[in-house]
Amino acid sequence: MLRMETIQYNLPQNRIPLAWYNIVADLPKPMAPPLHPGTLKPLGPDDLAPLFPMSLIMQEVSTEREIEIPGEVRQVYAQWRPSPLFRARRLEQALDTPAHIYYKNEGVSPAGSHKPNTAVPQAFYNKQAGTKRLSTETGAGQWGSALAMACAFFGMECKVYMVRVSYDQKPYRRALMEVFGASVTASPSSETQTGRAILAAHPDSNGSLGIAISEAVEIAASDPHTKYALGSVLNHVMLHQTVIGLEAIEQMALAGDEPDVILACAGGGSNFAGLTMPYVGRNLKGQSHARIVAVEPAACPSLTKGQFTYDFGDTGHLTPLVKMHTLGSTFMPPGIHAGGLRYHGMAPLVSHVKDLGLIEATAVHQLDAFAAGIQFARAEGIVPAPESNHAIAGAIYEALEAKREGKPRTILFNLSGHGNFDMQSYIDFQAGKLQNYEYPAEEIAMALAGLPTVL
Repeated sequence: MLRMETIQYNLPQNRIPLAWYNIVADLPKPMAPPLHPGTLKPLGPDDLAPLFPMSLIMQEVSTEREIEIPGEVRQVYAQWRPSPLFRARRLEQALDTPAHIYYKNEGVSPAGSHKPNTAVPQAFYNKQAGTKRLSTETGAGQWGSALAMACAFFGMECKVYMVRVSYDQKPYRRALMEVFGASVTASPSSETQTGRAILAAHPDSNGSLGIAISEAVEIAASDPHTKYALGSVLNHVMLHQTVIGLEAIEQMALAGDEPDVILACAGGGSNFAGLTMPYVGRNLKGQSHARIVAVEPAACPSLTKGQFTYDFGDTGHLTPLVKMHTLGSTFMPPGIHAGGLRYHGMAPLVSHVKDLGLIEATAVHQLDAFAAGIQFARAEGIVPAPESNHAIAGAIYEALEAKREGKPRTILFNLSGHGNFDMQSYIDFQAGKLQNYEYPAEEIAMALAGLPTVL
């Protein structure tokens, strides 16, 4: 009989990583460069200067294996890092599985998710560069909450464009951002040229991360005192998140265990990369042999159904072209409750390692994700964010496969955030109001038909 208690593996505060891990240094094949949307030539650092401080631009293009974490950033990290690693023994017993299930709980941050891991350094580097205001987008509100908090810490203004469907679904996320001092606007909005154009064509638009990105970029590009901050997709964001995986490697050693399979939900790729890229590096060096699986929503399946090609990161075509798995920049994802996963593309870095065969990807329907999240909550006592439910569904599938095979299997997944601000989605699920959205092949085909031509 399995023991009932959940076991926690903690590291002392002085074990917060001293440096972020940059997997670019260890890749067997270099990534395709981002391209200028006008010239289709590879971008140089100066091309990004209107949007980002040079310190972040240099991290974006860096090939150094380790990049030191500033002391000021580590001091803020110490409010919640190292985040705990748990062994989910009660979930193991509920599933009657021989598998060992571990999860890294990123919901313990003040903003309730993994997003402050990059929001804090982005705010820090911008403050150093003299930036007065940061503009950004947010889907579910986790990123907007994190950046609003980080801006408050470093004395900067914060402007957030929140995807309309999430703005309506998650008023408490919006309230949290405003408590931290941010100005929050539903996107698409009448405040920008991009937003006005979308509203003219689609007055009832639910919005998307691609549209919200366009609005935030437009604001930053038009104001010399404002820079843009992105919560996912770009290399420097993936870099900052690797504190998750670096800590997990030490904590799994404390547990005397080594993961056979590692999972995280995937929308833009930040929490997935944060947990898994240090392990991808270990796999490349022969130090581990874990299967690594990205779990995405079936309604927005960029990794499992998208094309690996150059595309815009936003709907208004204001951003550089990057090579990624994409459903087309004009694709409007269905209004699923996992707002943080409603993005048409996947991070170029995550897309690249998928193309190299270093990771796998699978897709989960909304109802299956919520059923898994509720099963997890009843066993472990934590209500997960709707995004994290996808990783949990993947972990439960792996645990049941171990049961079917009658073989032990060690599973590690990232609990990227708690769902305390997402309770309306659970109310709707338990009332039978949620539905699965089939992969909208016709809409995606139309969006992919508009991909830019890059020779």
